[in-house]
Formats: sequence, structure tokens, C-alpha cells
Amino acid sequence: MAVAWIGNRETLVERAAAHAAALLGSSRCPVFSLDTDIHGTRAAIALAERVGAAYDHADGAAVSREAALFTDKGAMTVAPGETRRRADVVVIVGELPQIHHQFVGELAETVPDLSAKNKREIFLVGSKETSAPRLSNGRTATLLSCGEAGLGATLAALRAQWRGRQTSQPVSNFDDFAKALEAAHFPVFLFSGDATEGLALEMLQGLVSDLNRKSRASGLHLPASENGWGSALASTWMTGFPLRTGFARGFPDFDPWRYDVARMIAAGEADLHLRISSSIVQPQKKRNRMALIALAKTHEPVAGAAVTIAIGEAGVDHQAVAYSSRTGSLRSVAARAASELPSAATVIRLVASHVSAEAALPC
Repeated sequence: MAVAWIGNRETLVERAAAHAAALLGSSRCPVFSLDTDIHGTRAAIALAERVGAAYDHADGAAVSREAALFTDKGAMTVAPGETRRRADVVVIVGELPQIHHQFVGELAETVPDLSAKNKREIFLVGSKETSAPRLSNGRTATLLSCGEAGLGATLAALRAQWRGRQTSQPVSNFDDFAKALEAAHFPVFLFSGDATEGLALEMLQGLVSDLNRKSRASGLHLPASENGWGSALASTWMTGFPLRTGFARGFPDFDPWRYDVARMIAAGEADLHLRISSSIVQPQKKRNRMALIALAKTHEPVAGAAVTIAIGEAGVDHQAVAYSSRTGSLRSVAARAASELPSAATVIRLVASHVSAEAALPC
């Protein structure tokens, strides 16, 4: 089975890796897009440091919004296990990624320790069009909305009404929400940066802060991408900064606008793009003749790529360490269908072995 190509021609993995290293060595502005596990992220960041590259998640916008909440504003958060055990009022803020719907369904099925009614009160902040996770036993979340207003405006109105201030349009079912909070022992707000803008996330944290003046409340961060958030954590412990960091100046430089890889490609700033992802996506539109190196789970060369190397999917083709939103921490993942495809970390280290540097990549 072919696992490496230079252009459309099949080749040995070692030759493809050497050619990729040559392209990286001659690049003046390389950029990396990551969608991989912790080991792959660590290897990619170490390679980025060698070649002076900037790196971001493949879906960088959502992960960047979530990171900005913690770097710019700060947040009061709780662990998923604590939410499952103690939260007697659960507020879903906007639309959550599909990967978290099962968790929300489990919250509806279980009874928290601190509940006086032997059930959780569940609310949904959004509009009538907001897609909500399916709850058990035919239950539906009580909708908190301001008609056609966006999520940020609805949260602002909700916060204002809680403080006893007037709003141009009242939040639907606010009285039920206020009564539930008055009787609650531990309300928790579920949020994600997937479909929620940064200002809405800040407004939510303002509401949580207001509630903590007289009682207690917290938020549960359910990341837009588990791989993305894991990469953000790995980047932070390796460089001191989350994703959208670059090494163009020889040291870690964090700038969420400047090192937005999608923006850099669209603006024609990047001359080489290394994409690391088990999935295959259509090449992004670019202004110049940017070279593409694709590490993907594929049986054929990626269209338009100068180099393609097949890699396995973390937790499927090989064991991995990945972020788990169910525990709020890293976990070891066994291979569900082990194959001979190499991991992203293995291939990146092979590429790095052809790039001259004094420091070795992390094991």
C-alpha cells in the first residue's frame, strides 16, 4: 500500500520526508495547521521552532475564541465530573458541538447530589432556531431568548434583568429562570466557542460573576475541538502561549491576529503550508504559489500537495494521548483498529531529522 507521494508520484516515506524538509528549509514564511493528538502537537511545535514557522489549529477561529476568554478575560469554571455530580441547574449557552450532546443527555438522566427536587432544571439560552441536545424522557430545555436577538444580546439582557435593570426586550421565561437560580445550590453554564462569539463568552462570565456575589455558580467549558484544546494546552506548557504562536523572530511570539494561519494563507503571506490532520479537506484559497505538505489519512495523494504522507488516526490506527472533555484532562486512548500507518508524531520527527538543528525533538 502506498503511503507517500511527491506530487502525484509514489515514493518511499524517507524520500518524501527529505523532500518535505527541503521545502521547509527553503521557505521564508512556513505555517502549520494542526488537528492531531498531544504527541503530534509536541512534535509539530518543536519542528516549527526549528524552521521559524507559525502554527494554529485547523479550525483556528473557534479554538482562538476559547483561548482568548482565558488569556484576556478569565473564567470561573468547574470540572465535568463535578458538574455531573452536583449541578442542580444546568444552563446550555448557545449551540454545543455534537460531540457533547451525549454528555448533556446524561445530565438530564441523572440526579445531582445537591438537588432538592431530585432532578436537574435545564435551560437553553438562544433563539427558537438554536439546536439543542436531545434530552431523555421527552424533556425539553426551557428556552431563554430575546426574539431574534443574537446570543450576546440575549446574555446581556439576561444579566441586566438579573441585576434588576430595564431592557428593551425582556427575556422569555425569565421568572422561571430566576426562581430556579434562587433555589439552586450549584448552577452551571455549559459553553463552547464553536458557535459563540468572543463578546458573548465574556458576557456569560460577567453573568457568572454577578451570580457569585450572593451565591455560587460556575461554567463548564466544552471545547469546540478536543484535539484543538489539547493542542492549545500543549502549546501553553511548551512555549508559555496557546495556539497562534510563531517562531519567525527566533522565540515564541503569540499574536492571535498575526499568526492566524487561515488569514496568512488568504493574504498571501505564507509560502508553505504544512497541514497535519487525519481528515482530508479541500485546499484553502491562496494568493500565491504556496507549497502544501499534507500529512493525512489517505490512500492517494492530496490534490495540489507537493508532498503527501499517509498517517494514522490517533486512537484508531495507533494509541494516543488526547484531551477528553468528559474528564477535563488528558487521557490515554487505545487503538480501536490498529494498523501499520505511522502516527503524525513519527512522521514529523522523520521530517525533522532531515532539518539541521542542535536540539532534539521531544520524545
